[in-house]
Amino acid sequence: MSLHATAANLVTLASEGAEHGGNHDSLNPYLTGFGSLAALLLLLWITTRFNRDR
Repeated sequence: MSLHATAANLVTLASEGAEHGGNHDSLNPYLTGFGSLAALLLLLWITTRFNRDR
């Protein structure tokens, strides 16, 4: 296979998958964002509780 044919196949493959948008139907971006923010704030709070020597 030549480089041109491989690139053409990759473009075709990428355009076939683009019609769905790539997002899963059950994923809510706000819930995911706020959940990860809460997890990071919890880790920050735990870290500051164990680092009392400062």
